[in-house]
Amino acid sequence: MPDSRPSFPARAVITGGMPYGNKNLHFGHIGGVFVPADFFARFLRDRIGRENVIFVSGTDCYGSPIMEGYRKKVEEEGYEGTITDYVRSNHDAQKAALDSYEISLDLFEGSGLEPARTHHHRLTAEVLERLHERGYLVKRSTRQFYDVKAGTFLNGRQVKGRCPVRGCKSEKAYADECDLGHQFDPEELIAPVSQLTGTTPELRPVDNWYFDLPTFRPELEALMDEWDADPQVRAIVTKTVRESLVDPVIYIQNKFREGFDACEDKLPAHTVTEPEGNQQSFSVTFADWEARDKAREVLEGAGVRFRTGKCLLPFRITGNIDWGVPAPDMDGTSGLTVWCWPESLWAPISFTQTALDLDAQTGGTRFSTDDWRDWWCSEDARVYQFIGQDNIYFYCVAQPALWNALGWGLVQDTPIANYHILFMNKKASSSGAIKPPMAAELLDAYTPEQLRAHWLSLGLDQKAVSFNPKPFDTSVSHKDKKTGEEVLVKDDPRIVDPALKESAFLTNIFNRLARSCFYGAANVCDAHLPQVAPHAEVMEACRRATLEFERLAHGFDAHGALAVAEELCRQENKRWDDASKAAKGDDAAYEQALADAFCALRTVTLLMHPAVPSGCEKICEHMGFGAEDFFSWKHAFDGPVELAATLGQTPVEHAIVPLPPRFDFFEKHPSQVKKK
Repeated sequence: MPDSRPSFPARAVITGGMPYGNKNLHFGHIGGVFVPADFFARFLRDRIGRENVIFVSGTDCYGSPIMEGYRKKVEEEGYEGTITDYVRSNHDAQKAALDSYEISLDLFEGSGLEPARTHHHRLTAEVLERLHERGYLVKRSTRQFYDVKAGTFLNGRQVKGRCPVRGCKSEKAYADECDLGHQFDPEELIAPVSQLTGTTPELRPVDNWYFDLPTFRPELEALMDEWDADPQVRAIVTKTVRESLVDPVIYIQNKFREGFDACEDKLPAHTVTEPEGNQQSFSVTFADWEARDKAREVLEGAGVRFRTGKCLLPFRITGNIDWGVPAPDMDGTSGLTVWCWPESLWAPISFTQTALDLDAQTGGTRFSTDDWRDWWCSEDARVYQFIGQDNIYFYCVAQPALWNALGWGLVQDTPIANYHILFMNKKASSSGAIKPPMAAELLDAYTPEQLRAHWLSLGLDQKAVSFNPKPFDTSVSHKDKKTGEEVLVKDDPRIVDPALKESAFLTNIFNRLARSCFYGAANVCDAHLPQVAPHAEVMEACRRATLEFERLAHGFDAHGALAVAEELCRQENKRWDDASKAAKGDDAAYEQALADAFCALRTVTLLMHPAVPSGCEKICEHMGFGAEDFFSWKHAFDGPVELAATLGQTPVEHAIVPLPPRFDFFEKHPSQVKKK
């Protein structure tokens, strides 16, 4: 393996997708986004220095999902608090869940809650005024759903229908987007139904601001070429983005061909592509979205049914719902609020500003610089955005175009898009038929570190993977031969819990190596470090594992990186078992085996630290080192003896902290311990 090493930025911002402020977090939020983001944030802190990393996220406090959740809570549960109270309570629950899983955010606030609210509202106004000033905001009179019976315009989530985008089978489409992230105009929604009254709403004209996204197609195509060549960007990102970087197309079933032919001469310039083979429809391609929309009007008037394809459309910036960030008054428009999706794209900047401002207020000692531009607009800085695959359109299409349009020199985010974590092999959604367990519920059956290790090992960078926690598996295992009753998987002692695979390594192999070192040092080294040097082959194995881990972590392959650490630990644990048994009372040979084991333990602990921090920090503490030195990659290739030397100590002078009997650095959950 070559020793060429990946490069890292001088400073980095890490951010995870913002959860809506209408509910607590289920396991997908934690396991699919926040744990991978936390792994990388912790790794970077160790790799480039704690002061050079900012890890921020927060509650998305605005938008129609929150309004709808609040409305139902008031009407169905008699909730008496304000909508801000409602969001605050959900935010507090989300933060508690993140804390319980050891997610090391430097800031988790809310876009509508202080202290972040002031920064976020100010930045939002600056963004919109800048876009308007540069000519990238267009005022459009578009039609919005209006419930005649309720006498009110409907926000996005108060309308539900079927997605009109060709090939999409989503039955959960709202006013202008479906639950799979497809964008469309409200008039395209199939079979719309008001969630307030159950009636079919009308479409009435409303003035709003739209971002001219289609004009940035060339820039987005160039960015995709760059991302194709960037090993840190996953193929799913560029594949998904390119699906929208196409000319606008309308698809018409063959049975409507006669109606199409009758009105074709009224359409804007277009190209017809005839069906091939057994295709049930033909396609009509236009030069731009405006021509396509004119064609839609003609076809609708002629009674020709059609579906649209993906393409770049003007990106809606404002709406007329009450619960949103106020938009500045521009060109005679007033009283508008900003749609939650655009403002959530720059929320990580306002959260960064908040974190740095709080640091400056307390003396400015936490971060290497408190100027947000040094993090977001500097050539030696990088921004890493952890998202789910269904949010690629917003973060990898709309956001790059917005950054370009602003002209502020913003660093383009590196997107890390994970596939979904399924639940019992099915897509889980808190608003769908398959209800996933909430993050807090899982801690009744597992420790945080057990789940962190498991989720990181799923390989979500490659494909969607199912999470199958046995205590929550209510499927039938078999019928009891004596009683004939069905036995559920969760109650079948013969079935191994797939969520504990990685835990077995922690509680057995890793624990055993650590305990062997400390108990062994107490026996033959008077609770000090071994005085002999580890064998060269052990030091080389540690060096090679460290380099390979670094390479894989740089590419966001947590699964592969942890496999490297586990293999080293298993290998060196076996070496220790063989060598310590062979010593047979020979203290010199035993000390040599112990020196090898300590060297391996130091490396494995360094590498596993981003995944299972608490247990690793306990090992560091018992080894007698400060965490800042022990986990710093400035000393990544130093064994315990070299680390002691940095403190001005010889091995015989460096004391370790003795372990009490039967001590575990990585514990099982109490529910997993067999009762005697």
